Amino acid sequence: MTGSFFTVECADCGNEQTVFGKVSTTVNCAVCGSTLARPSGGQTAFEGDIVDTVEAR
Repeated sequence: MTGSFFTVECADCGNEQTVFGKVSTTVNCAVCGSTLARPSGGQTAFEGDIVDTVEAR
């Protein structure tokens, strides 16, 4: 599998969550439910701040 995992910080509550770099559905924050990432033509459009790259491939 090619792609990276990113740690994304929620802009609303500050929760950090790991998200795949090529999502196929919208990813919501597990704490407050706001959108963290959404699909955008094969890549991911991040709504929160990227804190770290967990695994780069």
